[in-house]
Amino acid sequence: MVRRSDDPAQDRPRSKRVGALRGLEPFIRPYKGQALAALAALVLTAAISLILPLAVRRVVDGFNEGAELLDHYFVAALVIAGLLAIGTGARYFLVTRLGERVVADIRKAVFARVMGLSPAFFEKVLTGEILSRLTTDTTLILSVVGSSVSVALRNILMLVGSLLMLWLTSAKLSGMVLLIVPAVIVPIVVLGRRLRKLSRENQDWIAASSGSASELLLAAQTVQAFTNETRSAARFSETTEHSYDAAMKRVSTRAIMTVIVIFCVFAGIVGVLWIGARDVRAGAMSAGELVQFVIYAVMLTGSVGALTEIWGELQRAAGATERLGELLATEDTVTDPPRPAALPRPVKGAIAFEGVSFHYPSRPDVSALLDVNLVIAPGETVALVGPSGAGKTTVIQLIQRFWDPETGRVTLDGHDLRSLARADFRAEIALVPQDPVIFAASARENIRFGRPEATDAEVEAAARAAHAHDFLAALPEGYETFLGERGVMLSGGQKQRVAIARAILRDAPILLLDEATSALDAESERAVQAAVETLARDRTTLIIAHRLATVKKADRIVVFDQGRIVAQGTHEALVAEGGLYARLARLQFTQGADAAA
Repeated sequence: MVRRSDDPAQDRPRSKRVGALRGLEPFIRPYKGQALAALAALVLTAAISLILPLAVRRVVDGFNEGAELLDHYFVAALVIAGLLAIGTGARYFLVTRLGERVVADIRKAVFARVMGLSPAFFEKVLTGEILSRLTTDTTLILSVVGSSVSVALRNILMLVGSLLMLWLTSAKLSGMVLLIVPAVIVPIVVLGRRLRKLSRENQDWIAASSGSASELLLAAQTVQAFTNETRSAARFSETTEHSYDAAMKRVSTRAIMTVIVIFCVFAGIVGVLWIGARDVRAGAMSAGELVQFVIYAVMLTGSVGALTEIWGELQRAAGATERLGELLATEDTVTDPPRPAALPRPVKGAIAFEGVSFHYPSRPDVSALLDVNLVIAPGETVALVGPSGAGKTTVIQLIQRFWDPETGRVTLDGHDLRSLARADFRAEIALVPQDPVIFAASARENIRFGRPEATDAEVEAAARAAHAHDFLAALPEGYETFLGERGVMLSGGQKQRVAIARAILRDAPILLLDEATSALDAESERAVQAAVETLARDRTTLIIAHRLATVKKADRIVVFDQGRIVAQGTHEALVAEGGLYARLARLQFTQGADAAA
């Protein structure tokens, strides 16, 4: 699981081997036909490349033969080069297409998985870190699937083929070349282990940097309001510098490994060529054989150098694969049962809390709800009131099964929510949250989010009912106006009316209103309150409100304090009873009278 931490690298397991890339196999399997075609093109180009030195040897050794035979050699070499070009182009197309397809599928799978996780996951993760995994990590995987693996396989074939052809050309010189291999492999193995660790650490810091940037940019106005621009920039700069330092360690290690490997390879080849040149002078081998041996030696050197470079890429991609695999393998605290019960239709909307107690994982010592028993009849309008932190919003979250109670159960029409598919019963709920979410889309699409299949006329009717039509119609492009990220074009009250219109359009039997009128002025509040009263008819409605004036007409008011129900009844009965509600009412209505005066 992704964890928030001052050091994002410390809580995660390290990549132990490039074999972690096997995690990509489920995404490649559906396209094994494309993969096999790409492999065939790869083998073809490698084979053709290994044939070219033979043609060159023929040309060199036959240089003094007849012009006609020499022409044939050159024509043959040209044909081989043409086949090599066609095969290379086909390999590039097939492999790149496969890489793009696999990465697209990974991004979709990770996003779908994260979107289905309960709030417990998002208490421990930065949104920016998830975005980093969807972008930076998948880009690394794209480079591997769409390029590095193909190049690595090709160079392995070239390495094996070159060694074989070197041996057939000159066993003596080939034996000397093989002495170079340990000098190349040892630094790859030794430094490769450190490179794995540094690559994963670098990716962790990049994700942390993205998470910090996302959090600060979303709160840009708050940062500016408190004149914390410099401090916030310093915080982001510090995280970015950690990322840079980790990257420099990785780059330095890889550079050292490259220097050692390339020097050892070229030093060995130069020594071998020196001996080969002496053999040509002594007549032990022909000039064409020496040229052929040189070309194969260059191929061998190039393959080793390329594999050294690719090894580093594979190390980084292995870490990225593990990080994405962590998201895909994250175990959720709230899941659907293996065989969900069928929710009878039509849904009546009877809700019951039976001995429910609950603590948030981030606050295990504080009871959000404690032994709550509450029965809400179908069609009843119930207001939940009480001080901040009393447990009101927790009730709404448990009704949507964002969390499961630790003891007791929550039922809908007599069915325990844990026995139902979440999507099944959530489809029967309309929500207006305290902080309404406005998407970066048009006003029409924001309202239609409540019921995607709704017609334009139904969208506008919902907006009229929420008293949002007038200001939406007055926007530059009316309902088609783009509202900007998080609805920056709208005021707080306008955002809430759009959210109310969305809930009206959903037309669900259960309505949850969490401070739905908190950002409205008095006139708008009265208009929206009338719309809410109309909407609440024949629906089970739960209203959370700090303004007691908005809940006076509720069928029943339930008073919460420190996670417990301390009183319930009508407004008049609770005022007459005294206690917490009467005290809250006295404070609010007295302050309201003073303000009016």
